[in-house]
Amino acid sequence: MTRRVLLLTHTGREDACEVALACCRALSAHGIVVRMPPGEMADLGISADDPEIRVEPAAEGDQAGVDCELALVLGGDGSILRAAEVTHATGTPLLGVNLGHVGFLAEAEHDDVESTIEAVVSGRYAIEERTTLDVRVVRDGEVVTSTFALNEASVEKAARERMLEVVVEVDGRPLSRWGCDGVVCSTPTGSTAYNFSAGGPIVWPQVDALLLVPISAHALFARPLVVAPTSVMAVEVLANTEGSGVLWADGRRAVDLPPGARIEVRRGERPVRLVRLHEAPFTDRLVAKFGLPVEGWRGSAERRRRSEAP
Repeated sequence: MTRRVLLLTHTGREDACEVALACCRALSAHGIVVRMPPGEMADLGISADDPEIRVEPAAEGDQAGVDCELALVLGGDGSILRAAEVTHATGTPLLGVNLGHVGFLAEAEHDDVESTIEAVVSGRYAIEERTTLDVRVVRDGEVVTSTFALNEASVEKAARERMLEVVVEVDGRPLSRWGCDGVVCSTPTGSTAYNFSAGGPIVWPQVDALLLVPISAHALFARPLVVAPTSVMAVEVLANTEGSGVLWADGRRAVDLPPGARIEVRRGERPVRLVRLHEAPFTDRLVAKFGLPVEGWRGSAERRRRSEAP
């Protein structure tokens, strides 16, 4: 049976292009077919009849990952979110190699490329499922847009000079009315993204919950909320608001929200699957990605002393 890996690259980065070519050669040397979007193949200067690389063009749309055991993503978190769009319908697992800045969603760094390829070739990896959001926009009682998000769905004001007047609802009951810059509905995965910047809590990925965080709300009760994974969150843009809004899904897909629009957010039916090469505690990831100061921690030394005591 022919093995296939979908390769998705931020070809606007020179280092990403270099890594992509190296990955193509290494995977091909082990008999693995590399599938790539035609545009990215052109950017890298390779073709399907290249004698050194086993490469094939990917189908357009959301079927690019069909029959691929995983998608290798070279770039930052933005590249991984783009890859989630491409592979969401097929459930193809994502293995991110961080070539950007923070790279919370990535599993490997630039220096780990060789060991990452070895793990792919030998099949030494696990797959972790991450909660997603199903999002729909309703106007005049009709669903006009449906999409998904891995990190968050954010309702934001469209113009800087106007606040957005909204009513927030949880499980079919009104919670509060806010004049605000917006509202973020997030997954635990997205808790370190826009939710974090808006003052929301960091939630470990294993926690089964959803988050709702107001952005700069002019109100006495405007606290970040953690709700049940079965809850349905809704944000209604008031019909008499002076401003209009916009819905952003993962900061990538936008939908205009006129006064009267309703946005409904619930846990997605289909998770995003992330490849994990090693089992590292989420605490360690937070420390590494945020550069948190932990000097002086003596937990390990204390445990060693206790275990060595007679």
